[in-house]
Amino acid sequence: MGSLGSPPPVDTFQLYDLRVEVICPPGERILCGAKEGDHFMLEGEMLHLPPGQAFSIYSLSAVLPLLAAKQRVTHPNDWMSTDAEVACPDPNCKSRLRILRTGVRTFSHAEVTVLPLAPQGYSQASAGSTPVAA
Repeated sequence: MGSLGSPPPVDTFQLYDLRVEVICPPGERILCGAKEGDHFMLEGEMLHLPPGQAFSIYSLSAVLPLLAAKQRVTHPNDWMSTDAEVACPDPNCKSRLRILRTGVRTFSHAEVTVLPLAPQGYSQASAGSTPVAA
């Protein structure tokens, strides 16, 4: 809770929805089982595949660490804002995965965690932690 006269903390935050699609160079042998146009959608924390489509776990492992960052607003000069393609993890496969921001979704903090919001001016990471001497 804020002090008297201060507004309550805003409980919402926004994330981009993402579409991750396979790009296959024409005429190249694709080794990961992907086909041009294969894709999945990420909406919040939920990954959705089209009915009947599969996706290589190795290809997924190449892109998965980037998705949470791609869902968030980044500075226009940050490489996370400008770079959108990830190579297939098989060095002999020429396919790439393109990460596209497709829309914005609003979430409520209280609906995604049981932890309360930290008071304004304090970060959740520092709340209750003990400083470490250098």
